[in-house]
Formats: sequence, structure tokens, C-alpha cells
Amino acid sequence: MPDSIVIIPTYNEKENIERMIRKVFSLPHDFHLLIIDDGSPDGTNIIVKNLMNVYPERLFIEERAGKQGLGTAYIHGFKWSIARQYDYIFEMDADFSHNPDDLLKLRQACIDGADAAIGSRYSNGVNVVNWPMSRVLMSYFASVYVRFITGIDVHDSTAGFMCYKRKVLETVRLDKIKFVGYAFQIEMKYTTIKHGFKLVEVPIIFTDRTAGTSKMSTGIFKEAFFGVIQMKINSIFRKYPEG
Repeated sequence: MPDSIVIIPTYNEKENIERMIRKVFSLPHDFHLLIIDDGSPDGTNIIVKNLMNVYPERLFIEERAGKQGLGTAYIHGFKWSIARQYDYIFEMDADFSHNPDDLLKLRQACIDGADAAIGSRYSNGVNVVNWPMSRVLMSYFASVYVRFITGIDVHDSTAGFMCYKRKVLETVRLDKIKFVGYAFQIEMKYTTIKHGFKLVEVPIIFTDRTAGTSKMSTGIFKEAFFGVIQMKINSIFRKYPEG
């Protein structure tokens, strides 16, 4: 049984998903791949199911009805992966903003002692390509804001490129993770640290998508901005067992 599973949530990613699947399976490690598709009307799910014949027992899909949010997609994937006893469980986008080659670096960071590894845009300067300056500044200062409010020493708290050891996801009470947008990424990192796990940032270069449409919205940003304060307040009244 391979030890690593990559979870990719999708909604209307027909321009990217086949290239992404083939790229992950070309890497010099035997990754499995789980696609969580939220009812893409563009046929993303059909592309994946056709490729399951090419990559049997390596490529899997879970189909859900309608857009239910990034956070719920990952939690669905986490529970699926825990049940199948994968040791290293990854989050990654479908649009090549995350370089699949960096999966190997995140996995190695966990082998070397991290309990979770972040593919970080901001741990070594600002490593973002093709984003407008307004979005770079919004993303960068969002992480500065999170550090200020929560006190966690993470430079890229909204990053969606992650590797978790299974024991982290078994310990964190996934049903208590409430946020569904980018605040989900903040909440997962904060909760991981509060449980006493070691989180390491691995520098990556983030490249904005060249195909398909971004899922970023004002509502997602507001959830992250106001949710951080609520998360910090709630944590005062919650006991976190050590990892």
C-alpha cells in the first residue's frame, strides 16, 4: 500500500485536471490521488473517471452534489484517507499554481521530523508569479494579520499546499473545524499548532493559474478576516490535548 495520497478539490477544472493527474503520476514516488468534485457542470468528473481506467487503484474520485466549500471537501478527503491508512495526506490545487514537483519536498519535510509541512509563498521573501500586486499584498498582509491576532509563527497561514501526517488528522477533531473558505486553511494550521504538533514551512514558488477560473470571492476573504478573531476567542474556552 503506498503511503501518500494527494487530495485535490475540483469545480470546473476541465482545462487542468488531466494534465495535473498525469503529472502527479509521473513523479518518482508512488502517490495516490483523490479528486473531490463538487458537481462540476463542465465535465471535470467525466475526465477523471475516464482516467481511472488508465490508473486503476491509484486514482479515485468522490463526487458531491453542488459547491459545498473547500473546507468540507478537504475534511471529506481527510476522513476518506484516514480510513485507508495513508501515512502522508496532501492538499493541493488543480490549477498548477502549486507545482506537483514540490510534493516530494513536503513529504521529505515530514519524513525529516515535521508533523505537517506548508508549501509556503512567504517564508523566504515573496515567491508569487503572475498575481496582480493588489492580490499579492492582500494575501501577504492577511498572513501578517493572522500572526498578529493568533500569535502563531506561520508566514503563509492561508496556504493551500500542505502535507499532514495521519496522526495529526486523527488527533485534530475535524468535525469542529468550521470554516469553509480560505479561513479553513488558517483554522487547520492554528489547530495543528495548538495540539502541540510541529509545523514546518517549505519555500515554494506559487504561479497563478493560466487556465480556468479562480474561485476567490469577497465572501471568502471576509470569512477569513473576521473568522480569525472569532477563532481566537473560541480557542480561549477550548482545551487542546497535546499531539
